Amino acid sequence: MAFSEKGLVMGGLHVACRLGCLVIVGSWCVSPLTATEWPQFRGPTGDGHGPVAPLPQRWSETDNISWKVPIPGLGWSSPIIAGDRLFLTTAVPVAEALEQPAGAHTLELLCLDRRDGSLLFRKVLFTMEGPVQMHKKNSHASPTPLIADGRIFVHFGPHGTACTTLDGEPVWTRRLPYETQHGNGGSPVLAGNVLVICCDGKDVQYVVGLDRMTGEIRWRTDRDTSPQKGFSFGTPLWLPAQVSGNNVDQVICPGSDAVFAYDPQSGGTCWRFDYPGGYSVIPRPVYGNGLVYICSGYDKPSLYAVRPNGMGDVTGTHLAWKLDKGVPHTPSLLLDGSELYLVTDGGVAACLDAVTGVEHWRKRLGGNFSASPLLAGGILYFQDENGLATLVRKGTTFEEVGRNQIGDGDRTFASYAVAGGQLFIRSERSVYAIERTD
Repeated sequence: MAFSEKGLVMGGLHVACRLGCLVIVGSWCVSPLTATEWPQFRGPTGDGHGPVAPLPQRWSETDNISWKVPIPGLGWSSPIIAGDRLFLTTAVPVAEALEQPAGAHTLELLCLDRRDGSLLFRKVLFTMEGPVQMHKKNSHASPTPLIADGRIFVHFGPHGTACTTLDGEPVWTRRLPYETQHGNGGSPVLAGNVLVICCDGKDVQYVVGLDRMTGEIRWRTDRDTSPQKGFSFGTPLWLPAQVSGNNVDQVICPGSDAVFAYDPQSGGTCWRFDYPGGYSVIPRPVYGNGLVYICSGYDKPSLYAVRPNGMGDVTGTHLAWKLDKGVPHTPSLLLDGSELYLVTDGGVAACLDAVTGVEHWRKRLGGNFSASPLLAGGILYFQDENGLATLVRKGTTFEEVGRNQIGDGDRTFASYAVAGGQLFIRSERSVYAIERTD
């Protein structure tokens, strides 16, 4: 998940098969995924694509709720799932009676039983002393963790990064120094054997590659920019060479003023594309049709479709098309073949031709949005910040198929997770399992 001056959220990628097959995604999966896996931010392919089979299309606080459990503290990370285990992070205020500094929090990894919501364990990984500057819409546990090869990779911005077992026992820990603006946000990604993290603070801006086995720093590459506002909350996109058709693997890392593609093994720059003045960049890039789709952040976002097969500065040579109207600051895009879907923070959804940028439809849904959309069973799931989901049939004409409300004023900024035919929703105080029960 990621955060901006006005909101927060998560990313995307469109390069592979769906559930039940071997996939090449933001994290390399070495074995076929099953229908009970949701291993990273925005799912198995990292782009918001859920199963082909239908998910529940109707729910409320009393209808089609398999279980609902309270969650301690506050976090906007999305749930991740391996088999019957659901993991998420949270930040819990430390009681003043313990004589901790004002604003101190424990940064924790929680594990629930996916079948009934029961708590399996709760592990404190770091303690954040402080007060730490944070926007009222953010949390100290906004990045979504990821699972690979029986390990969980957890990130809390500069307050700590850890690799744990599936039982929450630390394998290694690491702290990455930078000063946040409004708190942390971007999620990590695995590119082969390297864990890649964007560290874009208000003081320094760099990208780091950690050895996935040891946590040692394999490389650190400073951003080659001088932005007026350096802070951003990007989640990288790993683009293997066999997917992009380029000669090298790339990890695409949006930041303030520019997006960079780095070699995930060395940290060397493959290419860059500039959007001067863009900052607080959140949406994760998505890939398809030979193009990477990138949003430029605040104050006025633009959407760029860039060919990722160049080298060096490709700003003037590799732009396929650009959109300057109705582009999200926070929710990531969703690409399905030649159709590109988006929703703005102000609740306007649209479908574009992904090859040309031509608009198929645009519709005001109402409400405000931070969560990224989900596609499952041919239905787009758009969740606003107050627990209202608008369901739209995918396609080049707009067709709303339903609306569903949960919560009683609880905020809902985290993106959906899916496993075993269930839809999981994290609200400000609870996690819901939505499953057809009628």
